[in-house]
Amino acid sequence: MLDTLKTLCYLSGVSGNEDEVRDYILERIMPYSDRIVTDSMGNLIAEKKGKKSCAKKILICAHMDEVGLIITGIDDDGFLRFDFIGGVDRRVVLGKRIYIGKDRVHGVIGIKPHHLVDKEEEKSVPKREDMYIDIGVASKDEAKELVSLGDTAVFEDNVLEFGEGFLKAKALDDRIGCAAMIKLIESDLPCDCTFAFTVQEEVGTRGAQIAAFRTSPDIAIVLEGTTASDIPGVPDGKRICSLGGGIVIPFMDKGTLYSRRLYKMTAELAEKNGIKWQTKNVIAGGTDARVIQRSGTGTETVALSAPVRNIHSPASIAKISDFEVMPRLATLLLEAISEE
Repeated sequence: MLDTLKTLCYLSGVSGNEDEVRDYILERIMPYSDRIVTDSMGNLIAEKKGKKSCAKKILICAHMDEVGLIITGIDDDGFLRFDFIGGVDRRVVLGKRIYIGKDRVHGVIGIKPHHLVDKEEEKSVPKREDMYIDIGVASKDEAKELVSLGDTAVFEDNVLEFGEGFLKAKALDDRIGCAAMIKLIESDLPCDCTFAFTVQEEVGTRGAQIAAFRTSPDIAIVLEGTTASDIPGVPDGKRICSLGGGIVIPFMDKGTLYSRRLYKMTAELAEKNGIKWQTKNVIAGGTDARVIQRSGTGTETVALSAPVRNIHSPASIAKISDFEVMPRLATLLLEAISEE
């Protein structure tokens, strides 16, 4: 799973432009799937037979897209103007390297240099409108040969294992869930399952809404990355969850009240099988579950999440021991559901 995750994090997949990620996943899962469909939104939906058929239809879901940038303008001197796709904190992008479009044009996000700002500007984070992208050209015509309005951009894609079992990369939210789903599809499942690799989660869980309507699940298991704030200056009661604390099983976030029955069942399975787990101690974030839960006649939902520091940034950090158990716990849950 770790090698798969690293490969996924090197790929570009800004919301609305997930093709590169989807093509890789499709190649990986095609030999193991019984039926695969790419819908009009770009969701990749795969069906796989398990050891038995359940009375209830089960959907397992993770989103392929990541936060990024979109090019909105080109200045006469060749600098690019941009906006964000998804929730990106302006503070994390200053001076960062990016790649633009399919040709991976190199760029650097710039601002007015320090010696030109006044005292008031020193005290504030620059507005997005005051930032620009430098792609190393001298004119608008030169820039237009390399990029076009509407091109999307991703942060530099260095992947690094460091410290005692930590991983740094972009797009850990939610390539972790995608890697776990690939591993599940490549394994022998206890029951029939439908898998949805969804698009446009970061801009409003749009792909999942269509996928849920298309598949009409009774039960959904959402595999995600979630915000960890176990950092200096944040008191214990506000840390949401912590790296090294194990897989996160939330009972609620800002979009979903998860099934109490499935929450309890999953937590008990983790305890029984020696899988370290935690829950969120702050109601924060949201997942594809928010629209899946409300689709059709309603879907019973549960989430398995990996805690991620610096989420939605070029340097997201996760602990390998927290997320590598995700496929195992999902399999245990599938076994329990299939035996009901």
